[in-house]
Amino acid sequence: ILDLNNPRSNQVISPVGRPKSISAPPVGLYDSGAEIFMKAVVQWFMRVSELPVNKLKLLGREPHPQEIFYYECRNCDNEVNVESILRPVKVKHLDSNDPFPDSSDKDTLYVKLSWDSKVFGVVNSTVMESPAEPAPASSPPSCLKPSLPISPSCSQSAATPRGPSRRVLPTPDHAIMQKASLGEVDHHFLTVSLLFLQISPGTPKTPRHATPSIPIRSLQTQQPANILEEARARLHVSSVPESLPCREQEFQDIYSFVESKIIDNTGGCMYISGVPGTGKTATVHEVIRCLQHAADMDEIPSFHFIEINGMKMTDPHQAYVQILQKLTGQKATPDHAAVLLEKRFSNLAPRKETIVMLVDELDLLWTRKQNVMYNLFDWPTRRHARLVVLTIANTMDLPERIMINRVASRLGLTRMSFQPYSFKQLQEIIMSRLNKLKAFEEDALQLVSRKVAALSGDARRCLDICRRATEICEHSAADPSSTGLVGMSHVMEALNEMFSSAYITAIRCASTQEQLFLRAAIAEFRRLGLEEATFQQVFVQHQALCRIEGLRPIGVSEGLAVCQRLGACRLLLLEPSHLGVLQHIRLNVSQDDIFYALKAD
Repeated sequence: ILDLNNPRSNQVISPVGRPKSISAPPVGLYDSGAEIFMKAVVQWFMRVSELPVNKLKLLGREPHPQEIFYYECRNCDNEVNVESILRPVKVKHLDSNDPFPDSSDKDTLYVKLSWDSKVFGVVNSTVMESPAEPAPASSPPSCLKPSLPISPSCSQSAATPRGPSRRVLPTPDHAIMQKASLGEVDHHFLTVSLLFLQISPGTPKTPRHATPSIPIRSLQTQQPANILEEARARLHVSSVPESLPCREQEFQDIYSFVESKIIDNTGGCMYISGVPGTGKTATVHEVIRCLQHAADMDEIPSFHFIEINGMKMTDPHQAYVQILQKLTGQKATPDHAAVLLEKRFSNLAPRKETIVMLVDELDLLWTRKQNVMYNLFDWPTRRHARLVVLTIANTMDLPERIMINRVASRLGLTRMSFQPYSFKQLQEIIMSRLNKLKAFEEDALQLVSRKVAALSGDARRCLDICRRATEICEHSAADPSSTGLVGMSHVMEALNEMFSSAYITAIRCASTQEQLFLRAAIAEFRRLGLEEATFQQVFVQHQALCRIEGLRPIGVSEGLAVCQRLGACRLLLLEPSHLGVLQHIRLNVSQDDIFYALKAD
């Protein structure tokens, strides 16, 4: 194998470009006389994969995987440095009528035909004969003459493939040989051939074993060791439940809406709102799963489902890019993607499938001109669009709050509101997750359900508290009085941990102005229907709260200092800029935690 990454390997020239590594057989070695390294005179061959595809039909048969072709072109330099040789292979000559032997040795290659870049030919038998004996010292070595034959089963030097394999007859540079005195040249005769493997030009491929592979798991995933561990796995937020309890009516409404649009080949949009943790996204995913199953059973026409999330985008206009890429696999700039999508949803196309698009965290796609939201609601109204848009946001009256009239007019759409879970619904959700697994006492389940329902009705928080309670119960299993079930004491400890985190402690220990600023931020977010606002907008709310509480309003500089302190505590996320009152602010904790810490709403 010849390594062309070696700086001394630049004598090898390929007709299709210079590869990184090659293979070619030396028929002799000699010293250049002018340099301190040895050179090898080689022949070139080509592999099947390196032949033009449109020329393979000239073979009249299927090529053998280990077949190579003698390369008769003379546009390759036949001199390489010995340092380029990496490892040997074998090249065996076969008559054109001889069958290929069954050999598992991948280092043995067979040659029957030659290739001159236009047609195939039969290899002359003299080419593959044994080399002649070396000439006396008074004359140049016969191994350097072009007529030198090659041994039929000779060790070959192979290399990592980097292009068309070439094997060239030995033709040394006679000018170099004339300059070199016989005393300076040390002739070595080899009974080997070097196979030159040159990969087609293009991006270099990574070696197959360049990096270690990921170890394969030899053991199966361990089963839960006890009931508490199994309950903890079932209560995980990412665990997919068999059904979605307490959302049957919402599921049926969304399913009927999307199903009717798919069957009628029409478009439409639905606005789904509700506080976090009320099952909006999970319900829509369950609807899509059932619709896809119905399409597989040919009960409804097939459709194409795509999903985008405003939380995962750095800019609202990236929505165009993601939609286009998921529909067509094409990449484009936001402006170009918007043009292509406009054309796609406006023109009639044959056999166009209905597209069902889920837009989660819609409120984060708001822009000053509102063009992104407008297009999302306008495209389904096109006659030939066949687009069904399901939008999800946390704010119930988002259209009226942030959308101008032209956008609100498009929302003569279907609306769906997800109410917070009641304590009975939360208790039912936990019981359905456990699926008759006896791991909690009834009083413990009722306690955690009532606590969470009174605060926010967030099912995810309820599941997290229950999982933490199982861990506490498992650690206290050494207690002789323990019954092995999660009881009231375990749930109370988990609740205290959940609602006594470092963030909540920091909020409780904050100054009065800092607490008012957090309340002002929440009030402004609710007014805008967004998850962020500028300092100037929040500061106006802060001034109003100070007057309501009977406190002296602070100045802008003091307000900026309060905001910076909250940002240093990571209670707020501040835009890294020097915009001052125009910098954007976001909460780094949930609003429920702030209300719990301040005991205010």
